[in-house]
Amino acid sequence: MIPRQSFERDTATSLPLHDAQVLTAGGSIALIRLGDQVYTLRITRAGKLILTK
Repeated sequence: MIPRQSFERDTATSLPLHDAQVLTAGGSIALIRLGDQVYTLRITRAGKLILTK
């Protein structure tokens, strides 16, 4: 199954709009790389996002 595009554009601000469910492939955790650092994005049971190094 090929996931749909992971981001859209917010029409009001023209900024990228990312769907956390797509980033985590329907799960609750995704790894995000910025340069040589890797961060963990987690969706909590309460539906909040936590980003940690």
